[in-house]
Amino acid sequence: MTNNDILIRLRYALDIKDNDMVEIFQLGDVDMTKEDVQKILTKPVESYDFDSEEEYEQALEKEEILPINNNKLEAFLNGFIIFKRGRQEPKSGQPEKPPFSNEPANNILLKKMKIALSLTTEDIIDILDEAGVTISKSELGAFLRKNGHKNYKVFMDKYARNFLKGLAFKYRH
Repeated sequence: MTNNDILIRLRYALDIKDNDMVEIFQLGDVDMTKEDVQKILTKPVESYDFDSEEEYEQALEKEEILPINNNKLEAFLNGFIIFKRGRQEPKSGQPEKPPFSNEPANNILLKKMKIALSLTTEDIIDILDEAGVTISKSELGAFLRKNGHKNYKVFMDKYARNFLKGLAFKYRH
């Protein structure tokens, strides 16, 4: 699952409008126009049927695709936290803006959404259960740990897809 797929599914799950997407990116210190957001969120059919790397590069040059890297995704998620909960003043000795993590995008997604939506561990387990995935508290705790911890686990695509699907059930139905 690409970072663009994550944003597409998150936008659908939480029913975020284009103007709000632009505002959220700006809160995360990334300048985006409404047109840029639409390029990020548009899933061109050709982009998934490329026969070669060269065709993919040509699509990028034509600006049909605007790929999002992990740092921009994390900046968006940081902006989403501010959008939902308000800006928090940094404590003395803390940097104004936290550095980007070196974790996989799916783990970043889970951690940031937990904060932004004020989800408890039980809430996340219920959201995943709603999508048909059963996990234990300890397994979820492994996904939420810091990269490098001995019990850290990568939040794989199948879990991330189902987490976003569960969010859609919870927030759209």
